[in-house]
Amino acid sequence: MSEDHTYSTAEIRTIALAVIAGVFFGGVATGVAFPTLPLLDEKLVISAIMLSLILSANRIARLFMNTPAGTIIDRVGARKPMIFGLFTQALAPFGYVIGLHTPPTDLGTLPILGDVSLPGVVFVLSRLFWGVGSAFVFIGAFATITYVTTANNRGRWVGYMRGGQSLGFPTGLVLGGLLTDLASMQTAFLTAGVLALLAGTVATLVLPDVHAGAEGRAAKLREVPSLLAGNPTVLLIGYGNFTVRFLWGGIILSTLARYASDSGLELSALGAAGISGVVMGLGVVTSGSLTVVTGWASDLVSDRTLLTVPAFLSMGAGFLVIAYVPTIEALLGAIILVGGGMGAAAPALLAIMGDLTPGDELGRMGGAYQVMGDIGLSLGPLVAIPAVDSWFGYRTTYVLCAALVLSCLTIVSVPLLRNPEVSRSSVKAD
Repeated sequence: MSEDHTYSTAEIRTIALAVIAGVFFGGVATGVAFPTLPLLDEKLVISAIMLSLILSANRIARLFMNTPAGTIIDRVGARKPMIFGLFTQALAPFGYVIGLHTPPTDLGTLPILGDVSLPGVVFVLSRLFWGVGSAFVFIGAFATITYVTTANNRGRWVGYMRGGQSLGFPTGLVLGGLLTDLASMQTAFLTAGVLALLAGTVATLVLPDVHAGAEGRAAKLREVPSLLAGNPTVLLIGYGNFTVRFLWGGIILSTLARYASDSGLELSALGAAGISGVVMGLGVVTSGSLTVVTGWASDLVSDRTLLTVPAFLSMGAGFLVIAYVPTIEALLGAIILVGGGMGAAAPALLAIMGDLTPGDELGRMGGAYQVMGDIGLSLGPLVAIPAVDSWFGYRTTYVLCAALVLSCLTIVSVPLLRNPEVSRSSVKAD
């Protein structure tokens, strides 16, 4: 990738910290609201299916907005779209507050969704706003960090960005739960909105206007396959992103509490829900920490792909431990392996994509990458519960998960290692 302007270390630090603040506070704001959303079905007079739609509406919106957002970022630069995304995200929590005070008017019953109320519609629209905003935020953050860095320091700053993104959400979960218990849902929602506004304000003051001027037709979601087919390296990286998101955000999040309950696991006075919370918290901290470390380490090796090999092996080993050793000690160790593997793979893959993507295509390629991850996040919860309850059982499901992540060694790591363009020595020479 070529740069039109070389940014100093101080400039990179200032810009990167603004981007990191945006994704971190955006993650905190998401987490603050999340503990309260699953409790809204009775309050809003809606069905369980309608509640599920509220919870998933942001992912649905982001899935469809990723490629248009990437095209816009390539054409006008990353600054304005990212600021737009941050402030659009900020509308969502205030929409939640409006939903809490909306009269519980029954709008009727719809097929599949069941009972639909006016407050429920307000919450769905608010979550859609969040999804639209988050598409611009992630792709804008990737484009900005990639554009202002070089092959020599990109991994470190990409790692910091992903680390901030990874740690923001669990921080918000804790804060949101405490605020709801100690104050109210409304207080939690308002706090989320203020944090999101803070992120937008910081970005407005600091972010430069970089990475603009691409020509060409706008990309749409249905054109992602052809977009990836024309960029096979991005397709490989996207497959890796799909896999880790599918397994972590889908399978693990959806099945861990049930696994702990059905296996009779105990940890002090904690039940299955408490154990799953502790284990997932440990996994998130491990993932976030390894993201920062791996991003930094990827700048020191000749080929960032080398770091994906132990990452995928670690995730695969973790799933095999969960499958065959159903004890609390083994589960804690396994989640460190899985979370650490995910944290190690993500920044390396993202930095490789930044190294290889021309500056005027960062938005579109970032959008395609995010689409692959969102497909994994959306598909994972849909198949997780049927897989462990009806299709395979826990052991076979987790063994299949190990096989899927180990397939990344042959589908992602080996082809990238054989591709001379991926070597950072060749990138430096461009």
